[in-house]
Amino acid sequence: MPAPDFHILKGFVMKKTKEKYTAENCPIKHIAFIMDGNGRWAKKRGMPREYGHTHGAEVFRKIMRRCCELGIKAATFYVFSTENWKRPQKEVDAILGLLDKYLDDCEKEVNDNDVRFIFVGDMSVFSDSIREKIKRIEEVSKNNTYIANMALNYGGRDEIAHAVNTLIADGKQSVTEDDITGALYTKESPPLDLIVRTGGDIRLSNFLLWQAAYAEFYFTDKLWPDLKAKDVDIIVDDFVSRNRRFGGV
Repeated sequence: MPAPDFHILKGFVMKKTKEKYTAENCPIKHIAFIMDGNGRWAKKRGMPREYGHTHGAEVFRKIMRRCCELGIKAATFYVFSTENWKRPQKEVDAILGLLDKYLDDCEKEVNDNDVRFIFVGDMSVFSDSIREKIKRIEEVSKNNTYIANMALNYGGRDEIAHAVNTLIADGKQSVTEDDITGALYTKESPPLDLIVRTGGDIRLSNFLLWQAAYAEFYFTDKLWPDLKAKDVDIIVDDFVSRNRRFGGV
């Protein structure tokens, strides 16, 4: 059975999004994207998988900007997972080569769109030059309004283990849920409202496992490079139509 695609709501959405959301009234405070389908998008065009990742990087910028325009306080992007190292070496090398371009784009967005970049995951695997660039971007953007969490060499289980080990190192003998939440990579962001996955698969793929406890999910068959800024509007208004009960009635 194919993954559901909610674009049937388009007419409803176009009516509602005439009024722009702001940071004060946007119904979504934190959205996350599993950016799946770059390789398949390229293959459909007879191109190598790396070609899809290049176009996916361009879409990332457009989607991030639209999130800011709609007043979404934080957006988390699954850029590179701890499991992605298992892909063909040529593809891994291409993705890592694109990382420099991603970082250059992030540096530009700092001033253009009032974005604060936070890099989440284990950065120790990257070169000194990459880590220095990451550190510089985080520093120069730290006072900006909107948060973009860039998940690099990230895994949800690893994040939870890292949080617990951080608390143990701080002397904790026992931990609460709030302790763990406060030690996660995403501790600077509001609670997660919605996870969006492109590419047709219906799974989390080790992404934001703790944060997803009461998040909503939106799955679409669209491949990541095909996603448009207007799709974010559709996604937001689909979210508005839902009744979030958080375990109540």
